[in-house]
Formats: sequence, C-alpha cells, structure tokens
Amino acid sequence: MRVTANSETCVTSSLCVYRVPGVFDQDPEGRVLVLDAHPSAELGRELLRAERGCPTRSITVEGLDRSGLDEADEGTARVEGAA
Repeated sequence: MRVTANSETCVTSSLCVYRVPGVFDQDPEGRVLVLDAHPSAELGRELLRAERGCPTRSITVEGLDRSGLDEADEGTARVEGAA
C-alpha cells in the first residue's frame, strides 16, 4: 500500500491527522504531510476513510482492493495481494 498527499491542494481541514495520526501530520502552515508512505495493511480502513473524507481529494491511497466498496461503505478495505 502507498499513501500520497498533495500539500498544494490541502485546505488544512486536519481530518486525515485525526483519523490516522501515525501516517499524517501537518507542516507549520497546517498543510498535510505524509509521515509513513507505506503503512501497515491494518490501517486500510482508516486510510480509506481519510482519503474519502478529504474535502479537496488531496490524499491518495494506492494498493487497496476497492471492489464492492461504495461511498457509504465504511467496511474494512483489503490490501491487494495480502492473504
């Protein structure tokens, strides 16, 4: 799994930091920083929620199996290739 964030489009809502503080933080201006670009698969659900909750879609989570998930689904996301 890989997490990226675009600090140029970030509007400092801080939702990602509250959801997954071990993966996201903020710079002195309040914009998103990625602390761990390759987090544990156990964080998949919260990372997906952070990605979906970002008001500017500045967060991207790659490597999640999103099949069967829709916007209302808060279920656990599975990492592709994980057992």
